[in-house]
Amino acid sequence: MTCWHEIESPVGPLLLAADTRGLTRVHFQGGPAPLQPPAGWRHDSSPFARTIAQLAEYFAGKRRTFRLPLAPLGTPFQLAVWQALRAIPYGATVSYGQLARQLGHANGARAVGLANGANPLPIIVPCHRVIGADGSLTGFGGGLAIKRALLSLEGAPCAVDLFSGELPRGAPDCSREADVSGP
Repeated sequence: MTCWHEIESPVGPLLLAADTRGLTRVHFQGGPAPLQPPAGWRHDSSPFARTIAQLAEYFAGKRRTFRLPLAPLGTPFQLAVWQALRAIPYGATVSYGQLARQLGHANGARAVGLANGANPLPIIVPCHRVIGADGSLTGFGGGLAIKRALLSLEGAPCAVDLFSGELPRGAPDCSREADVSGP
Protein backbone atom coordinates (compact mmCIF):
# COMPACT_ATOMS: atom_id res chain seq x y z
CA MET A 1 0.00 0.00 0.00
CA THR A 2 1.39 3.41 -0.97
CA CYS A 3 0.50 6.36 1.22
CA TRP A 4 0.81 9.98 0.14
CA HIS A 5 0.70 13.41 1.69
CA GLU A 6 1.28 16.91 0.33
CA ILE A 7 3.22 19.56 2.23
CA GLU A 8 4.11 23.18 1.65
CA SER A 9 7.79 24.06 1.39
CA PRO A 10 9.89 27.12 0.52
CA VAL A 11 10.14 25.73 -3.03
CA GLY A 12 6.41 25.09 -3.36
CA PRO A 13 4.14 22.17 -2.60
CA LEU A 14 5.73 18.72 -2.43
CA LEU A 15 3.88 15.45 -2.75
CA LEU A 16 5.43 12.70 -0.63
CA ALA A 17 4.76 9.00 -1.22
CA ALA A 18 5.89 5.98 0.76
CA ASP A 19 5.24 2.31 1.15
CA THR A 20 6.16 -0.10 3.94
CA ARG A 21 9.83 -0.08 2.82
CA GLY A 22 10.29 3.69 2.93
CA LEU A 23 9.95 6.94 1.02
CA THR A 24 9.36 6.28 -2.67
CA ARG A 25 8.71 9.73 -4.10
CA VAL A 26 9.07 13.47 -3.61
CA HIS A 27 7.31 15.37 -6.38
CA PHE A 28 7.30 19.11 -7.08
CA GLN A 29 3.60 19.88 -7.35
CA GLY A 30 4.09 23.49 -8.45
CA GLY A 31 5.82 22.47 -11.67
CA PRO A 32 4.35 21.84 -15.08
CA ALA A 33 3.22 18.28 -14.25
CA PRO A 34 1.72 17.96 -10.77
CA LEU A 35 1.25 14.36 -9.74
CA GLN A 36 -2.28 13.09 -9.19
CA PRO A 37 -2.05 10.23 -6.69
CA PRO A 38 -3.34 7.03 -8.31
CA ALA A 39 -6.64 5.63 -7.07
CA GLY A 40 -4.85 2.85 -5.16
CA TRP A 41 -2.84 5.27 -3.04
CA ARG A 42 -4.16 6.23 0.40
CA HIS A 43 -3.90 9.77 1.79
CA ASP A 44 -2.29 9.55 5.22
CA SER A 45 0.14 12.02 6.81
CA SER A 46 1.27 9.77 9.66
CA PRO A 47 4.05 7.87 7.78
CA PHE A 48 5.72 11.17 6.89
CA ALA A 49 6.46 12.75 10.29
CA ARG A 50 10.25 12.14 10.06
CA THR A 51 10.39 13.21 6.43
CA ILE A 52 8.49 16.43 7.13
CA ALA A 53 10.68 17.21 10.16
CA GLN A 54 13.92 16.59 8.25
CA LEU A 55 12.78 18.64 5.26
CA ALA A 56 11.89 21.51 7.61
CA GLU A 57 15.36 21.28 9.17
CA TYR A 58 16.96 21.24 5.71
CA PHE A 59 15.04 24.32 4.56
CA ALA A 60 15.95 26.07 7.83
CA GLY A 61 19.64 25.41 7.12
CA LYS A 62 19.96 23.02 10.07
CA ARG A 63 20.24 19.69 8.21
CA ARG A 64 22.84 18.69 5.64
CA THR A 65 21.99 15.01 5.15
CA PHE A 66 18.79 13.04 5.40
CA ARG A 67 18.43 9.94 7.56
CA LEU A 68 15.31 8.29 6.19
CA PRO A 69 14.39 4.85 4.89
CA LEU A 70 14.29 5.21 1.11
CA ALA A 71 12.72 2.84 -1.40
CA PRO A 72 13.18 4.26 -4.91
CA LEU A 73 12.36 1.99 -7.83
CA GLY A 74 14.78 1.99 -10.73
CA THR A 75 17.21 0.02 -12.83
CA PRO A 76 20.49 -1.13 -11.27
CA PHE A 77 22.28 1.73 -13.09
CA GLN A 78 19.76 4.32 -11.86
CA LEU A 79 20.05 3.02 -8.30
CA ALA A 80 23.87 3.30 -8.52
CA VAL A 81 23.61 6.90 -9.77
CA TRP A 82 21.11 7.80 -7.05
CA GLN A 83 23.41 6.27 -4.41
CA ALA A 84 26.31 8.32 -5.77
CA LEU A 85 24.17 11.47 -5.59
CA ARG A 86 23.74 10.91 -1.86
CA ALA A 87 27.52 11.08 -1.45
CA ILE A 88 27.85 14.58 -2.99
CA PRO A 89 28.52 16.85 -0.01
CA TYR A 90 26.09 19.58 0.99
CA GLY A 91 26.93 22.78 -0.88
CA ALA A 92 29.17 21.02 -3.40
CA THR A 93 28.49 20.40 -7.06
CA VAL A 94 29.77 17.93 -9.63
CA SER A 95 29.26 17.70 -13.36
CA TYR A 96 27.48 14.85 -15.07
CA GLY A 97 30.83 13.79 -16.55
CA GLN A 98 32.55 13.84 -13.18
CA LEU A 99 29.81 11.69 -11.70
CA ALA A 100 29.99 9.28 -14.66
CA ARG A 101 33.76 8.91 -14.18
CA GLN A 102 33.27 8.31 -10.43
CA LEU A 103 30.91 5.47 -11.37
CA GLY A 104 33.42 3.98 -13.82
CA HIS A 105 31.61 5.12 -16.97
CA ALA A 106 34.01 7.65 -18.48
CA ASN A 107 31.75 8.31 -21.49
CA GLY A 108 28.50 8.01 -19.57
CA ALA A 109 27.59 11.66 -18.87
CA ARG A 110 24.34 11.41 -20.84
CA ALA A 111 23.34 8.15 -19.15
CA VAL A 112 24.07 9.73 -15.78
CA GLY A 113 21.99 12.73 -16.84
CA LEU A 114 19.05 10.51 -17.75
CA ALA A 115 19.29 8.62 -14.45
CA ASN A 116 19.63 11.91 -12.58
CA GLY A 117 16.51 13.21 -14.31
CA ALA A 118 14.58 10.08 -13.32
CA ASN A 119 15.43 10.51 -9.62
CA PRO A 120 12.13 10.02 -7.76
CA LEU A 121 13.47 11.57 -4.53
CA PRO A 122 14.79 15.06 -5.34
CA ILE A 123 16.09 17.12 -2.43
CA ILE A 124 16.47 13.93 -0.32
CA VAL A 125 18.67 12.38 -3.03
CA PRO A 126 20.34 15.64 -4.09
CA CYS A 127 20.22 15.58 -7.88
CA HIS A 128 20.23 19.40 -7.79
CA ARG A 129 23.97 19.22 -6.99
CA VAL A 130 24.77 17.98 -10.51
CA ILE A 131 25.51 20.76 -13.00
CA GLY A 132 26.84 21.16 -16.52
CA ALA A 133 30.53 20.70 -17.28
CA ASP A 134 30.86 24.45 -17.77
CA GLY A 135 29.42 25.13 -14.30
CA SER A 136 25.99 26.10 -15.62
CA LEU A 137 22.64 24.87 -14.45
CA THR A 138 21.02 22.24 -16.58
CA GLY A 139 17.61 20.60 -16.42
CA PHE A 140 15.85 19.86 -13.17
CA GLY A 141 12.43 18.28 -12.61
CA GLY A 142 11.32 21.09 -10.33
CA GLY A 143 12.58 23.75 -12.74
CA LEU A 144 15.83 25.70 -12.82
CA ALA A 145 14.58 28.32 -10.35
CA ILE A 146 14.11 25.61 -7.71
CA LYS A 147 17.50 24.07 -8.51
CA ARG A 148 19.07 27.49 -8.09
CA ALA A 149 17.17 28.04 -4.81
CA LEU A 150 18.35 24.72 -3.40
CA LEU A 151 21.97 25.39 -4.38
CA SER A 152 21.73 28.90 -2.91
CA LEU A 153 20.30 27.52 0.33
CA GLU A 154 23.31 25.21 0.56
CA GLY A 155 25.74 28.03 -0.18
CA ALA A 156 27.01 26.46 -3.40
CA PRO A 157 29.22 29.13 -4.98
CA CYS A 158 27.92 28.38 -8.46
CA ALA A 159 24.42 29.41 -7.46
CA VAL A 160 25.38 33.07 -7.56
CA ASP A 161 24.60 33.79 -11.21
CA LEU A 162 23.70 30.60 -13.01
CA PHE A 163 21.26 32.00 -15.54
CA SER A 164 23.71 34.34 -17.26
CA GLY A 165 26.13 31.53 -18.08
CA GLU A 166 28.94 33.48 -16.41
CA LEU A 167 30.19 33.63 -12.87
CA PRO A 168 30.39 37.08 -11.34
CA ARG A 169 33.90 38.51 -11.06
CA GLY A 170 35.67 36.94 -8.06
CA ALA A 171 33.13 34.13 -7.58
CA PRO A 172 34.60 30.69 -6.87
CA ASP A 173 34.66 28.19 -9.72
CA CYS A 174 31.64 25.93 -9.32
CA SER A 175 33.06 23.23 -11.53
CA ARG A 176 35.26 22.06 -8.68
CA GLU A 177 35.26 18.32 -8.27
CA ALA A 178 33.73 16.87 -5.15
CA ASP A 179 34.69 13.44 -3.86
CA VAL A 180 31.57 11.38 -4.41
CA SER A 181 33.16 8.04 -3.60
CA GLY A 182 31.98 8.14 0.04
CA PRO A 183 29.37 6.01 1.80
